[in-house]
Amino acid sequence: MTNYTKATNFATKDALSSGNPLKIVKGTEIDTEFNNIATAIATKADLASPTFTGTPTLPTGTIAVTQSNGSNTTTIATTAFVQAAIALLYPVGSIYTNASVSTNPATLLGFGTWTAFGAGRVPVGFDAGNALFDTAEETGGSADAITVSHTHTATVTDPGHNHQAFVYGGFTQVGVATANVNQANNQGQSTSTATTGISVAVNTAGSSGTNTNYQPYITVYMWKRTV
Repeated sequence: MTNYTKATNFATKDALSSGNPLKIVKGTEIDTEFNNIATAIATKADLASPTFTGTPTLPTGTIAVTQSNGSNTTTIATTAFVQAAIALLYPVGSIYTNASVSTNPATLLGFGTWTAFGAGRVPVGFDAGNALFDTAEETGGSADAITVSHTHTATVTDPGHNHQAFVYGGFTQVGVATANVNQANNQGQSTSTATTGISVAVNTAGSSGTNTNYQPYITVYMWKRTV
């Protein structure tokens, strides 16, 4: 960018005496001045839609026209535009999270009223088909729920049976037939019916105690924008 520099001081000619050749305004002097002006103007930016080259620096406190929200053109963004764009990302009701900084987002972002949110709770997605999750900010669950310790027992019951006993010549032998014994002396006798209960115990399942109902988690700072 070139600034105009005057080559001839025309005002000094007025003080010169008549007949002094320097008092005359020459065409070359006027031509030089016009060329200098033309060069300076050609290197200046236009007021309307200027095109800058190099690394332009705006003056401190420069005031510009703020563009419309959602603009994706190459127009220069003002601080007002940037602030409004960030605010669109966090409308009222939005949740802001930070893994290490506990500062209120109103200070960090420069807008809105924010309150600490969800202390000790994990967010879950809205589900209109589940009565537990069909209302925004509905709460439930318990960190201290107890999974009760218990056992399972399987019982097999004998419906009842008896044993057959044979008497051979005065000797009793259970469940065995002897061919060389006089069959005439054989007598069959049955024992009385009896049942046998068989119980099978399964190992204990479950865990009793508090703080046993947590999913894997990680702690962050959460804030909700209210205004």
